[in-house]
Amino acid sequence: MRTVYLISYDITCPKRYRRIYKSMKGHGEPMQYSVFRCELSDMELQQLKDALWPVLNLDEDRVMIVDLGLIEGRGDDCIEFWGEPIVAVQPRTATII
Repeated sequence: MRTVYLISYDITCPKRYRRIYKSMKGHGEPMQYSVFRCELSDMELQQLKDALWPVLNLDEDRVMIVDLGLIEGRGDDCIEFWGEPIVAVQPRTATII
């Protein structure tokens, strides 16, 4: 059974941020910067946690995982958006002038 999760994070170090972002991109779709919607099985959720855990500095960083319910239940209908439509978030890059 797959469940919908809303996962957000606040990472203070740019290097750790990029590593977390890459891990998250492999497990879900970006909704906004640092916010992902993921459809995961219990095993996939544990694999994601195992991938994120060693990267985090728990004194400075924070990750929030919200269980929105099963895919074919509440999980599909419980997120509401207003304003700009959802578009793929482009990875941040440095611009040298």
